[in-house]
Amino acid sequence: MKIFIIGAGAIGTALGNVMVAKKKNKVVLWSIEEEVVRDINESHFNHKYFPGIPLRKRLRATGDFLEISGADVVFLAIPSSVIPGLLSEHKHHIDSRTLIVNLAKGFGPNKETLVESLEEILPDNPIGTLKGPSFARDIINQVPTAFTFGIKDKEYRKTIKKIFKKTPIYLDFTSQVKSVELVSILKNIYAISVGIADAHFDSPNLRFLFLTKAFQEMRAILKELGANEEVLFKYCGFGDFTLTALNDLSRNRTLGLLIGKGFFTKDSVNNVVLEGRLATEVFFHKMCDVEQGQNKFPIVRELYYVFDGKNDISKFVYRIIR
Repeated sequence: MKIFIIGAGAIGTALGNVMVAKKKNKVVLWSIEEEVVRDINESHFNHKYFPGIPLRKRLRATGDFLEISGADVVFLAIPSSVIPGLLSEHKHHIDSRTLIVNLAKGFGPNKETLVESLEEILPDNPIGTLKGPSFARDIINQVPTAFTFGIKDKEYRKTIKKIFKKTPIYLDFTSQVKSVELVSILKNIYAISVGIADAHFDSPNLRFLFLTKAFQEMRAILKELGANEEVLFKYCGFGDFTLTALNDLSRNRTLGLLIGKGFFTKDSVNNVVLEGRLATEVFFHKMCDVEQGQNKFPIVRELYYVFDGKNDISKFVYRIIR
């Protein structure tokens, strides 16, 4: 099994190190960072992302994208904003039989899901998505970690099962690929909002009141978009949402905490490029551009106005729960 991982950052390195533990998996990490490639190949460390944690010697890195040729599976572990352009540029080097697995969370260039964008770029390739409650730090330390693998053709489930068999990675499955992509984007919005609520009220009662309202609103948006609500009860749904909303290692939750404590102004927030902030703007214009929509999705509405500098942050929670 030849596995090519686009991206040698935290998640790409962590998953590559897990997969290469199986001798039947040949794993190559691709990166534009020459020092990272050299570090992995020569010292068997990725000091930039995991200082002090040795990597398996069979894990190899490259700066040559043409090594993607002949790969059985390609994992996309770089920011969603650069994936469409990169694959469009190099699509002639990707075999049509290669399974493409998206790890990134975000929109395509036309605000469609990233998998929908990839299906236009690589129409002959099977394309799936892998999402779940997963911090790279735990994966690199071999902590049991769960993902949902979404793909339309169920035959490719066998491929992913084979790659991760007898590793610390546990899987559930769905054919609802768009729904998995949407919930993985939405959960970042609500992680920010939970962070704001926690910054104002360090209260278990209010935290889980607000968490419940956030989960209900995520479900309502999925339903409005014609997505399948079953994904909310898979690893990519409830698991990934609660990890992102309640754990201080989460960047989007941390942004919410900082906003709630008054450390960010409108101008400084706009300089922060996080998935949740960008997603809030997209879903506000998609779901809240009419009065009915504004009433149905108050968290998206209120968070959008916070980013836009139109709301008093001290009243954020009460405007939602009332």
